[in-house]
Amino acid sequence: MERPRGVEPRLEDFTIVPANEGSWQDLVAIFGVRGYTAHCQCQRFKTGPSGWSEVSLPERMLALERETQCGYPSAKKTSGLVAYLDGEPVGWCAVEPRTAYRRIPPQRIAAKIRGEDMTDPTIWAVTCFATRAGFRRQGVSRALAAATPAFARDRGARALEAYPMITEPGQEITWGETHVGTRSIFEAAGFTEVHRATLRRVIVRIDF
Repeated sequence: MERPRGVEPRLEDFTIVPANEGSWQDLVAIFGVRGYTAHCQCQRFKTGPSGWSEVSLPERMLALERETQCGYPSAKKTSGLVAYLDGEPVGWCAVEPRTAYRRIPPQRIAAKIRGEDMTDPTIWAVTCFATRAGFRRQGVSRALAAATPAFARDRGARALEAYPMITEPGQEITWGETHVGTRSIFEAAGFTEVHRATLRRVIVRIDF
């Protein structure tokens, strides 16, 4: 049954799969060709600011393709999730062991709070969302966030963290700022706030 125009899809309307079960063409469609997402290719947190600026766009795209293993369903590892709506690829979420990321400032705060080893591969992190142009404000990030706990737990994670922005009803916020997700979508997915990293950013977590 076709959804009425203007009605936000329900969580069950989305199909969420590990990125290696999607195609590289699907991911390219999600990231697009303009704007921050297309420029970053989810590599900024992998390399850090200085290394990221020295890597060309084709190199970033190649790195993402290798990390996701798109098109290889039998791959043992991938670096995130892809969301589909009515058969269309609409969103991406990066979720991996925390050790995969070289630079996310709140990570070290979270690790210090709990006295954790930053090299522990069983602590996972949700770091970034990308929603395809034309599908924003339809609950894509919320659906992806809801799928991250099972994805991480099934792959051996003992805890899952995220570092989202705080948004308030009626507050105007640019889309680019929320590429880390918003607190509300993680709260809906069962995460609990464990630390206020800055005035506008929190650390949320699930321990399995």
